Amino acid sequence: MTPFSLWRTSALVGTLLLGTHAAQAETFRWASATDPQTMDPHAVSSAPVLSFLNNVYEGLVRRDRDMSIEGSLAESWEPLADEDGWRFKLRQGVTFADGAEFTAEDVLFSYQRASSEESDVRSWFAPVTEVRVVDDFTVDFITSAPNPLFPDSIANFMILDKGWAEANDAALPARDAENFATINVNGTGPFMVQSRDPGVQTVLVPNPNWWGEVEHNVTEGIFTPIGNPATGLAALLSGEIDFIQPIPLQDAVQVEERDGYKVLEGEETRVIMFGFGHEHDTLLYSSDVTDANPFSDVRVRQAAAHAINMDAIDRVLFRGKIEAASQLVPAGISGYSDAHADGIPYNPERAKELLTEAGYPDGFSFGLKCTNDRYINDEALCRAAASMFAAVGLDAQLSTGPVRDYWPQLREDDFDMFLLGWSPGTFDVEHPVRFLLHSQDDEKKLGSWNFGNYSNARIDELLPMIQQEIDPAKRQAMVDEIVQISQDEVAYIPLYTQPLIWAAKQGVDLTQRADNFFLLRWVTVN
Repeated sequence: MTPFSLWRTSALVGTLLLGTHAAQAETFRWASATDPQTMDPHAVSSAPVLSFLNNVYEGLVRRDRDMSIEGSLAESWEPLADEDGWRFKLRQGVTFADGAEFTAEDVLFSYQRASSEESDVRSWFAPVTEVRVVDDFTVDFITSAPNPLFPDSIANFMILDKGWAEANDAALPARDAENFATINVNGTGPFMVQSRDPGVQTVLVPNPNWWGEVEHNVTEGIFTPIGNPATGLAALLSGEIDFIQPIPLQDAVQVEERDGYKVLEGEETRVIMFGFGHEHDTLLYSSDVTDANPFSDVRVRQAAAHAINMDAIDRVLFRGKIEAASQLVPAGISGYSDAHADGIPYNPERAKELLTEAGYPDGFSFGLKCTNDRYINDEALCRAAASMFAAVGLDAQLSTGPVRDYWPQLREDDFDMFLLGWSPGTFDVEHPVRFLLHSQDDEKKLGSWNFGNYSNARIDELLPMIQQEIDPAKRQAMVDEIVQISQDEVAYIPLYTQPLIWAAKQGVDLTQRADNFFLLRWVTVN
């Protein structure tokens, strides 16, 4: 079992047997708050995009129902004998949706594309120094050092057809623009895109030539993004849709009490947190501090952390459904630091003292940027936090907006403080260290989601060491040091682990995975 599968397995992962399988094929309609902003699997590294595209694209490996790694376009893989790296033996007889044969050249092309500067997933390949095509169905990934986590780290690395992409001028991803692959799809997966109207509706149909074992009875999958929670719930209860993720926590009882419907609850591996503009010389959104960035002072960051009352947030916004977080991964994830399980406690008086010590006895105003359609209760969370900040003298000027605009704003450094949720793709603490804590380094493909450019030389030094160390005790000691540094310096303010609250008709069988990915290939409709 994977490390995570040992953690509250029955509550979080595995198949939820919600009915009996039906032989009759069906149309399945589902909704979510966020539409995938692109069909390009290398353009945006976000859960709504990667989850949706796992239905139509495939990688060398994938995660099964309980989050374990299994073969997909690779039938087997093993460490190289004579140098650092991994050899992948590819599945033969696989074709893309347009009929083109899948070969090692497509893997090499997709690696070059996904590791390019234009890609948002390039950090996945930071350890890779070279990719070699051995033959049509064998590929070697050469790494700069031993990397036991590498197969896990590429579970969402999806393969494009080289000929198709090049013929349609999509040889590189378009992260902040558009190209042919932004709105068109040609994958090897169990479903194909029949039609797409971005922001309105996307229709999937089964791939008749898929190599895998069909476990669903879906003849047509119709996805509709519904940003308004009340509208989404009404669509479910009126029968317009069969399934929705998520629903507001306060509506769970209403669904459970309605005949013919059910609620699926769990806990995601995603930690919700606040981040800072560490490298900013000044605040962008302040009316009273215009010549400095108070958040560059650790005492101010500590004050902000002390101002957050997680018990009140849990009680009022989440009805006791969340677990407070002290680190960038939840307990149970590989590498979680038991030695640093305690976070910064709620202490508004200490927050005021720290602000005074830092030279801000009257506090100051700043900009807090948040999404309003990405995480459960995200806007309400930020409003509650702004009120708590105000109680200690931190006047948060709250700005909320849809996630489709949010990531470009963060990449343009348009924030003083920001909201972020992070789920470790490898189910190991190394993942957020690589993406969120390591200094931004485009050449090494590191720190790609470290929007505020937090930087600590010791953490940068320790990252490759924990990637390579195979002795569990030695590795954990290094991880503990990283966690201690990030806590002492308040690199981020971890808040809580996000709950999973899905709702469906009683006749729907599906799997609720702990990464909040929804896969149509496990759906049956009775």
